Amino acid sequence: MSGAQNPEKKIFVDEDWKSQVEAEREELRRKGETGAPQPPTEDEALPPPGLPYLVSTLYLQAAISLGLLPSPVTGKPEVRLGTARHAIDTLSILQDKTEGHRTPEESEEMEAVLHQLRLAYVEVARTGTGAAAPSP
Repeated sequence: MSGAQNPEKKIFVDEDWKSQVEAEREELRRKGETGAPQPPTEDEALPPPGLPYLVSTLYLQAAISLGLLPSPVTGKPEVRLGTARHAIDTLSILQDKTEGHRTPEESEEMEAVLHQLRLAYVEVARTGTGAAAPSP
């Protein structure tokens, strides 16, 4: 280097903003918030209980057992006619036991779901493989 010297630069750091950020972080930690979106709690993730939820749960169980939807365990369609029949029969019993206590919309949904599942059951029993999934 030649004889020229760089004048020493002075850097001024405002320490006040650092303490403010730390205070905000600590407050978020105490509240259990990270600033990122939090997944819903178990109670927030559950749909309201009711007949439509029960019908759709049994529908999904039957559709998976008929091989119309992939198994949540293997990710592949698997035909289990006994399990499908059980879910369809349970829906049928539910229909009988709730007769006169359903809304017209609930009755229509239950009729449609049972009709679709029964047709799918007959088709799968005939061919041995799942068909296109009926919409609930």
